[in-house]
Amino acid sequence: MNLSRLPVLDPLDRRLNAWRDDLADARLEGRVMAARFVTGRPATVAQPLVDLRREPRMECGIDHQLLRGEPVEIFERSGDWAWVKAGIDGYVGWTAVSALDNKPLEASHRIIAPRTFVYPGPDLKIPHSHALSMGSLVAIDGEAETRGTRYLQLAGGGFIVARHAAALDELASDYVAVAQGLMHTPYLWGGTSGFGIDCSGLVQLAMRMCGRTVLRDSDMQAASIGEEIDPGKDWSNLQRGDLVFWRGHVGIVEGEGKLLHANGNTMDVTSEPLTAAIERIERLYALPTGCRRP
Repeated sequence: MNLSRLPVLDPLDRRLNAWRDDLADARLEGRVMAARFVTGRPATVAQPLVDLRREPRMECGIDHQLLRGEPVEIFERSGDWAWVKAGIDGYVGWTAVSALDNKPLEASHRIIAPRTFVYPGPDLKIPHSHALSMGSLVAIDGEAETRGTRYLQLAGGGFIVARHAAALDELASDYVAVAQGLMHTPYLWGGTSGFGIDCSGLVQLAMRMCGRTVLRDSDMQAASIGEEIDPGKDWSNLQRGDLVFWRGHVGIVEGEGKLLHANGNTMDVTSEPLTAAIERIERLYALPTGCRRP
């Protein structure tokens, strides 16, 4: 089967390297040209969800999102904006200074439900204050029980339902099952959370819940995850968990001829026959560029 060549990862990709003509990460000195080099200052995402943008302005589209508790390095502050590099996947972009905390978070748990509410007290009947996405990192310093429901107390205040979180060393074993748990999550370009997610964000978040860190964008994933495989005639060599890549898109093979993906056709995370997806996408764009087995 003729598939286009998968991309090759650029080691100096500016999406993964804090590098501009006027300023760059000190670790890149001698590898790139910049007016000055600085060492990033550590910070933590303090809000439930923050956007990363290519430029420091609200009109600029979202490239990526970071979840509460994720570490970052700050290389520059400009007004209300900070130019940062994500600590988990290395993505670089601009975000709001107000979304960051200079204090490190000693996280003990991770949110495992697609979404969970944070309550001011241990009681689901009182109004919640905000919500957290799957993958968010939290520190727990107590617990309580109300009417048979157990709650975990967050350091700094607030309670979450205990069954919606797990200790950091308690990882899921099947990333496809995690992705299936995000079924019907709305599609959001640049989204990486249970509130809204795109195709590569789905792959990244589901794998992260299993303890595997992968890169953010679909072209990066196509160049770096697992091994390239031959899908075989009529795609018969593909197994559950394999990844099918198009230019700018990725889907997860569920098995039994199904593809799970966040897509702009249904505008959510959905499952559909693999061959039907290939035919539909070919009419609009092209055939898949390759397949990989994580």
